[in-house]
Amino acid sequence: PSIRSVYGATPRLQEALFIAVSQSGRSPDLVGLAEAARAGGALTLAVVNDAASPLAERCEVVLPVHAGIERSVAATKSWIGSAAALMHLLAHWADDPALRDAVRRLPDDLAAAARADWSPAVALLAGVEHLFVVGRGPGFPAAQEAALKLKETAGLHAEAYSAAELMHGPLTLAGPGFPVLALSQPDAALPGMVDLVERLTARGVPLAVAGPAARPGCLPLPLAAGLHPFVAPVAAVQSFYLLAEAVARARGRDPDRPPHLSKVTETL
Repeated sequence: PSIRSVYGATPRLQEALFIAVSQSGRSPDLVGLAEAARAGGALTLAVVNDAASPLAERCEVVLPVHAGIERSVAATKSWIGSAAALMHLLAHWADDPALRDAVRRLPDDLAAAARADWSPAVALLAGVEHLFVVGRGPGFPAAQEAALKLKETAGLHAEAYSAAELMHGPLTLAGPGFPVLALSQPDAALPGMVDLVERLTARGVPLAVAGPAARPGCLPLPLAAGLHPFVAPVAAVQSFYLLAEAVARARGRDPDRPPHLSKVTETL
């Protein structure tokens, strides 16, 4: 958004689709960029939880997430709702019957994920100050969301990395007192995730793994088998949210009221 809000540029986006995803739809920099994209010739689409927000008003097409009011500062259900909406769009644009079926099954898969017990990982995470959260492909944005929520709710310095990027140097930090949480899904990225998990366990790095990359020596976190590779990371995030709440409370923090944050962040 800074290309518009800070540098004043109007991007040339003729025949392009501009998608803005927001919980509140009220951040001035995002609203301003949507206006600039529309002025630059793009078709503008807002994927937003508040269909009456300034962002929704500025965009030509609005896809409401319908997640209901987010009462906590750290948005959760609107993140999952936004991911589901984007998967729904992708399934139809790509004419992908398997993904369409997966989206239709998503409510049941999320309900099952909410019942999954990730509480054994509380002991691994509650007493540390630093953590890597790792994913690859569709698992990487899930890792980014998990790392952000641990920062916000638990006050834990969690950094998200692609499994490949972690190997380029940051890996040296992992060890006792610096655990790794890995989110994996059944796709072409799985062999690389397995290789990373095996390297970390061989070094004795404290490690929790969700999905099919779990191997002996790590703490396996339950994630239903057979999920579509795009659905598995979203289901993992659903399970993770309950873990994040438990970790925050174990660290003596209120996950619904993180310090120094507000419900709507109005960045410029």
